[in-house]
Amino acid sequence: MSKHKDVLIVGVDEAGCAPLAGPVVAAAVILDPHKPILGLADSKQLTAKKREALAILIKRDALAWGVGVASEKEIDNINILQASLLAMQRAVLALAIKPDLAQVDGRNKPQLNCAVEAIIGGDATVEAISAASIIAKVTRDAMMVELDALYPQYGFAQHKGYPTKAHIAALEAHGVLDIHRRSFRPVSLMVNAEIL
Repeated sequence: MSKHKDVLIVGVDEAGCAPLAGPVVAAAVILDPHKPILGLADSKQLTAKKREALAILIKRDALAWGVGVASEKEIDNINILQASLLAMQRAVLALAIKPDLAQVDGRNKPQLNCAVEAIIGGDATVEAISAASIIAKVTRDAMMVELDALYPQYGFAQHKGYPTKAHIAALEAHGVLDIHRRSFRPVSLMVNAEIL
């Protein structure tokens, strides 16, 4: 693929593959070369405050951005890898502009209506992928904060559904919710114990 200046490149990344609860969220971002955004980096290397500030700039200055979600039910039905690729597909389809090339973080390629390049570590080295990682993470974190308001005893605002000691303790004390991924251990073990 020639790096001709008119090739529209979209960066794609996901957030939330490892948590025990909530959806997996992907984002797709086409940056505007005339409006550089300073400070883009892998979302995991940034503070929540910095991510939120950058997300505002990305949404304002990017040529286009889109978000795609795959639910915990879809994760359980098709597995987390396929669900994350589905979320990426949905994020790219949500773009107002059709890209020529998608650069995706990791080694797996979603099925898209454009050329796809998988880049391991792309969230730290490719600005458009960094921007996508930030949008995906900020969007998913906000969803988990909303779930925290519905289920305050689980602490979702703090751990965002990741398998922390506090989350495991809440699961053991209060049981499995509809938003938990039943194909993930230790949730699956708890569900099976309830059935027995």
